Amino acid sequence: MVEVSDIIFAVDSIPAIFAITRDTFIVLTSNIFAILGLRAMYFLFAGLAERFSLLDYGLALVLAFIGIKLLIEPWVHIPIGWSLAVVAVVIAATMAISWYWTDRHAPVS
Repeated sequence: MVEVSDIIFAVDSIPAIFAITRDTFIVLTSNIFAILGLRAMYFLFAGLAERFSLLDYGLALVLAFIGIKLLIEPWVHIPIGWSLAVVAVVIAATMAISWYWTDRHAPVS
């Protein structure tokens, strides 16, 4: 199952990398590193999944942003730096909110 998710992740990340660059070398190497790094990150994030419970919503926002960016690219150019900043801020914010929310609403034993 982990192998299947590796392949799905690599195929799914192709539109995301095209939102950043059209350089084929960067697209190819980013997908190779995505496949190699996903297995290690899977076990890391499996332990952190309950700690960052709102991260799913942050990733959904990131994917929505990338999708909208791809759709409006012919008319509106969003610089790469801005795109990366939006992604970083959304993920960091959802991680921080999740951490705060988990600490405040943890059951008392």
